[in-house]
Amino acid sequence: MDQLTRLVSLFATDSANCLRKSGTSSFVMRLNCRLSIALIVLLSVASPLAAQQFSGQARTGVLTRVATVDPLLPSAAKNSALGAPVVPRQRGARMLHPKSSTLADSARSTRFSPASAAAQAGLVQMRSPALVNSAHSDHAILSNFDGVSSLDSAVTNFGLEFEPPDQGLCVGNGFVVEPVNSAYTIYTRDGAVITGPFNVNVLFDEGLTAFTSDPRCYFDPTTNTWFATILFISADNTEARTDIAVNASGDPTTPWTVYHLDATDDGSNGTPVHVGCPCFGDQPLLGIDRENIYIATNEFSILGPEANGAQVYAVSKRDLIKGAAKVHFVQFQNLTIAGDIAFSVQPALANAGDESDSGDDSDGVEYFLESIDPTGTFDNRIGVWALTHTEAVSDGETPTLSSIVINSLVFGVPPNAVQNGSASLLTTDDDRMQQVQFIKGKLWGELTTALNVPGSPAQLSANAWFEIHPKLRDFKIAAATITREGILASPDNFLFYPALQVAPDGEVAMVFTISGPTLFASAAFARMSEGEHSFGPITIAAPGSGPYAPSSTRWGDYSWAVADPDGKSIWLATEYIPPPDRQTVDGLQNWGTRVLEVSAHDGGE
Repeated sequence: MDQLTRLVSLFATDSANCLRKSGTSSFVMRLNCRLSIALIVLLSVASPLAAQQFSGQARTGVLTRVATVDPLLPSAAKNSALGAPVVPRQRGARMLHPKSSTLADSARSTRFSPASAAAQAGLVQMRSPALVNSAHSDHAILSNFDGVSSLDSAVTNFGLEFEPPDQGLCVGNGFVVEPVNSAYTIYTRDGAVITGPFNVNVLFDEGLTAFTSDPRCYFDPTTNTWFATILFISADNTEARTDIAVNASGDPTTPWTVYHLDATDDGSNGTPVHVGCPCFGDQPLLGIDRENIYIATNEFSILGPEANGAQVYAVSKRDLIKGAAKVHFVQFQNLTIAGDIAFSVQPALANAGDESDSGDDSDGVEYFLESIDPTGTFDNRIGVWALTHTEAVSDGETPTLSSIVINSLVFGVPPNAVQNGSASLLTTDDDRMQQVQFIKGKLWGELTTALNVPGSPAQLSANAWFEIHPKLRDFKIAAATITREGILASPDNFLFYPALQVAPDGEVAMVFTISGPTLFASAAFARMSEGEHSFGPITIAAPGSGPYAPSSTRWGDYSWAVADPDGKSIWLATEYIPPPDRQTVDGLQNWGTRVLEVSAHDGGE
């Protein structure tokens, strides 16, 4: 059966081509389909499609320890450029690749038929935003401060200016570490600066003018260890990798150990030979469980148009924490799902003990989620991936990878966002799955989706979210059930780049940027209590101070959320327009980030 016949049809009220964010060296067009809530429906068949065993290829290998770096004392040899401003490659400013290799087509069609309109409309939660000083929201916010901004990025990069920030955030032992493009700072829990800002390359022992992008980090409370990752591309376009920095001391101001995960995939350094390579792994996604850290990338040719889909790496956490000279890893390649190349396979963040309630084979499993939309229009399928026998990685052996496709609410590529005070739009990217968490046997994920509200002339962007219960059998994914899902939206406003996290007691918090005809781009969040099926009010924690600089074209590319190790709060970070004193001196880049700590209690209405 053709994959599109699995969808229930929708009728478009209006459609127009608009510019879609694409790769480092090219632009692609996407459909900005005008679809109504009243015509968006669930699949008539609610059962999951058949499970798929791993049909790609896997290889084992070892990473070599390359450096130990003191973040407070950058290497003079590596960073000799400190004394002379040198124009680097435009780090952190590349255009985002599409999440699917098929999205470059100039036109796409999707077959839908109108049916059961009320079913999906009931999943949409419309919320009007309220400022942080409103009576209902004061008690929720425990910390609320400005993070790294465009000013910090410029100061640490010889006056050069980059966009967008690509939000990293990790919290533990009284420290808040925030790496973005292209700077990082370490704070106390109340926002006081401990050290920084520094050029973000310092943390990975790269030259200060080297091309890096897409930083992420995570503090693992079970091992008292900090992990950070970033994309690197060499100046001569012949090499690319994911840098991994590890600090097992519990104190992020002490030295980090750096490893290189080669992503060139042209046969050099033991890598496989892929089409169009040398290649790079776009937007390294970060996950973790008891056994390993997980990095998933979308592979693209550095100089050509080739796209090779998702590459999934499992890297031994045991080896990394020991600071081993050689660290075991496994690479899964040539991944397919639902008859197409897999893209943006998002690994879950899971602490030890979160593997419970997934079946008899639940020990030693890592889960991944993928939103499946190969046409770049609308779809209602989610790929659920399971990697079992994860302990095998540390022994130089290969775990078992499997996947299943399930039906969800309908989601689609969002429109770019309207903002107050400017005719320019804020880019919202696409409907790829964002951050994923596995806790108490449930997977949580979220994405930005298009949404039309009946009676409203403009299509909106909104936040779709999912709670999924996976089940294993014979160490493979056998079933997955959506237990809760919904779309959080706001009348006449645009919500985008959500990041969601669940506390141990079941409290849910989701952070995102919000903008609209009367709203500058602002940092906002919403919470949902345990057992509830809808989020409470949208709280604007930090209102934007003005429109985004007209010369800027990028926003995002992601927000971040993480539960505090004590389980009593959730930390959130996203992009917004900060006060002028946090913007570049020339005003040409005016983005900032906002860091929030919200209570993990009583979040619903």
